[in-house]
Amino acid sequence: MNLPDLSGRNTIIPSGMDPDGLDAFHWEPQPKAAAVVDELVANFLKRCPEAAALAKRMHDETATRFIDWIDAAVVPGSPDLSDRLRKAGFTLRPRRGADTCFTHEAATFPDVVLVPEQTMRVAIFVDSCADFCAAHALQPAIEGVPFGPFRRVRAFTGDSAELWVVERHGYDGYRVTDLDPGYALSCVRTHEALRARRRVFAGDEEAFDHAEDVITKAIMDVGRDMACDLFFAAEREYWQRRNRAARVQKERQDALGLGWANHDHHTYRSSRQCFKRLISMLEMLGLQCRERFHPGGEAGWGAQVLEHPVTGVVVFADVDMTSDELKKDFAHLGLQPSKKLGTVGLWCALHGEAFLQAGMHHLECTFDHAALTAQLATAGIGMMTPFSDFPYLRQAFSTGEIWQVRRERVMRLLATEQIDPRQARIFLDEGVIGSHLENLERNHGFKGFNQTGVDQIISATDPRKATSR
Repeated sequence: MNLPDLSGRNTIIPSGMDPDGLDAFHWEPQPKAAAVVDELVANFLKRCPEAAALAKRMHDETATRFIDWIDAAVVPGSPDLSDRLRKAGFTLRPRRGADTCFTHEAATFPDVVLVPEQTMRVAIFVDSCADFCAAHALQPAIEGVPFGPFRRVRAFTGDSAELWVVERHGYDGYRVTDLDPGYALSCVRTHEALRARRRVFAGDEEAFDHAEDVITKAIMDVGRDMACDLFFAAEREYWQRRNRAARVQKERQDALGLGWANHDHHTYRSSRQCFKRLISMLEMLGLQCRERFHPGGEAGWGAQVLEHPVTGVVVFADVDMTSDELKKDFAHLGLQPSKKLGTVGLWCALHGEAFLQAGMHHLECTFDHAALTAQLATAGIGMMTPFSDFPYLRQAFSTGEIWQVRRERVMRLLATEQIDPRQARIFLDEGVIGSHLENLERNHGFKGFNQTGVDQIISATDPRKATSR
């Protein structure tokens, strides 16, 4: 069985940046590029009333913004538009099926593809073309077979304007190709194996060994990029089962046939002793290390950010650490166990590794920040105090999902004096915060994270502080 060519860009490093230094990634808002994209989208929505109606429903019913769902804008090309794109930071990066594709490597904007035709086409990215068609009572033929790397369907038409819906699986091009039926079946079986991955073993090393076996087989059967796509779909599903805010919001987005295609990043919490193994698993799937993250001072934790160059999946891997350890390649050298547990280490000690039995700490998706806060409030879901509130970045956790904890875990922490008897009793009786949905709004294409205010919210999720009053 021949695997399809799913190889994509081989780097995620913005040009001119040193990948080895701590300052290798310096993200900034890109207002000039945003102005160009906003203008193109506004023109499209004016010319396609049904797309404009969908955009309104997205905002009113899911608190999401149409522009955050856009995969690509295919527009009539001209020397003037090419010049504007280049001056705004876009670079010509041909992709399969789109030789005149402009991308912005330092921001989160959709691709802009220039074509000689006068019809403007905007494509939005969803989890499933079939789900979108069902949700909107559409019956056009979907181009591409199920589990194909790229599927698309024309949803609405207007005045020389068309809204397309696309579905991607480990592929960043624009060419619909035939697929070996045997490969499609392998994708189905791989997805099932990832969804059913055993997560609980006698020890974490054994659990990681099993995960490595499952991932290795997935890569052998369907290729690295497709395996990455299917792996994180399974991870979102596992997390969603354990978080009510996620289930409520997913139902709202599913009602419009959108799914979780607006995910921004997946956050895993790790113990110090398992961190090197976690990074190894993620790199097996093709993710590449991006910036190192530390909120500074005596925060007691940090993170490694990783991004997949083809699927666009981003991971935020949290771990207890010192500011001095940030100066080393802690993602690959590893971290020695510490007798003192910080907020992240305590979470893992109570619930288990996020990559294993606990599941993700949170999924962060793109929203209209204020609208999501208001809409989820009607379902009885609150938001914690925002930890980023800038014109280009707004972030807040949903109120934490309370998980029951195993008695042996609490007793182990009590025996090592990580918690006191009163805290142990409260944890056993009332449970402990386990996971969140994160409410994120990005503007002007800002791709980075807040490295200052985030420590306050991480500290606020430490259950020892909530029980020390």
